[in-house]
Amino acid sequence: MDNTEKIKTKKKSIMVLGTSSGVGKSITVTAICRILRDLGENPYPFKGQNMSNNAWVDLEGGEMAFSQAIQAFASGRNPSSEMNPILLKPQGDSTSEVIHLGRSVGVTTARNYYQNWFQPGWGVIKKGLFEILEHNDNCRLIIEGAGSPVEMNLIHRDLTNLRIAKYLEANCILVADIERGGVFAQIIGTLELLKPEEKKLIKGIIINRFRGDISLFEEGKKWIEKKTNIPILGILPSLRENFPPEDSLDLLDRKVTNKNPELEVGIIKFPSISNFSDLDPLDNEEGIKLNWISNSQDFKEFDLIILPGSKQTIKDITFLKKSGLIKCIKNYSENDGNILGICGGLQMLGEYLEDPFSKEGLNSSKNKSIRGIGLLSLKTIFKETKITRRLICNATWPFMTEIEGFEIHNGVTEILKKEGEEKLKSMFKEEKLGWYIDKKEKGSIAGSYIHGLFENDNWRISYLNLIKDKKGIQILDKKYNHYKIKREAIINNLANEFKKHINIISLLN
Repeated sequence: MDNTEKIKTKKKSIMVLGTSSGVGKSITVTAICRILRDLGENPYPFKGQNMSNNAWVDLEGGEMAFSQAIQAFASGRNPSSEMNPILLKPQGDSTSEVIHLGRSVGVTTARNYYQNWFQPGWGVIKKGLFEILEHNDNCRLIIEGAGSPVEMNLIHRDLTNLRIAKYLEANCILVADIERGGVFAQIIGTLELLKPEEKKLIKGIIINRFRGDISLFEEGKKWIEKKTNIPILGILPSLRENFPPEDSLDLLDRKVTNKNPELEVGIIKFPSISNFSDLDPLDNEEGIKLNWISNSQDFKEFDLIILPGSKQTIKDITFLKKSGLIKCIKNYSENDGNILGICGGLQMLGEYLEDPFSKEGLNSSKNKSIRGIGLLSLKTIFKETKITRRLICNATWPFMTEIEGFEIHNGVTEILKKEGEEKLKSMFKEEKLGWYIDKKEKGSIAGSYIHGLFENDNWRISYLNLIKDKKGIQILDKKYNHYKIKREAIINNLANEFKKHINIISLLN
């Protein structure tokens, strides 16, 4: 890109950069979007390139990062893949699937990404910006950067930090995380590595995750402002809310809040786990404790075992075999346990997985099939074309109710007809979305292709009550938390904390 290339917007764009990954860029964009929406503005979240296996599917069937979907909700609008023009979905061995404007366009190694995908990537980012601004000319872009903007070995192929900041002449915020330590070095080091024309774009600094009395940092604040000539917009205290997860660490690092849970849920932590946001409604459900499982162990303490989504189903079934977890899952089922597989987890519960096009890494010309766990009489064949769509359908088990969610998968699954076995039943009126075996008081085995299943309150509560009933746990007639209402409350609480501590208004001119 020519450094003089810029695009004019009616309203000044705001861009959130960070001193490193995980400092709070995503929640900062989320908070700003909600604050501006409440002020009557028209905020529009944007992240040029994201790397995540936690995906969302928009109304047109396009894939995008889940974090940008949450930011869209905060803005009061439907998620759209233009908000995240490039999504890289890691699949192991330093390779990633490349998604451009919601559609899969290939696979790349990290080594070859800059050479093969940089120019097309920048074109896709500009196209995404053009689509947004053409249809929302009065919007204000709220842009999230990625990692650090001054990774000097990578800066020549930066697609999503300073290149976008300069292209839009955005007002930039630098976020630092004081909980990590070395906050002065984080801020000064980042600014010193910026070119003069880049440093001019930094209009304010936010210090995140401060613990204790904020007034004790007053001298530190004055020192930073004097040293940098950039105002500190505010100091945000460490927040206790369970924000919707951007990556797997967001869930794994959460502190357990349910000390005396009604149900203990074990979740298999696949090396290639994906769409773990499916579990967020459970994490926010009163009386539920989530436990991550990555090693062979006795499952008798768990009331439910979940096999979540997987970016590399065959690699993860191999992990289950090598770790001894397949034996644990089978023993748990034989002892009347409850098991639920979602997408890749559903595929693993079947008898066979076939990979004729090597979509899942079975490259041998002789071996294009691998055995699954074998708890459901199903066979999955991985096709060349991926299925991505939003859907509304009707569940038939464990409760007749309408379900909303989405699909992202290559595999197509079908029932294997076997005599003398318990007959699989469809979980939904639309066949091939999921199946189950309900052993009545002796547990159940179920699998579904639908992501976002637990966001459906009636289905979630009915399924949890089914497990409670099987376990002899009293089902109380009490009001339950509507997940989407709670998610809105969490976003509102986040915005309120920002309004208390951070001066965003100064950046709007």
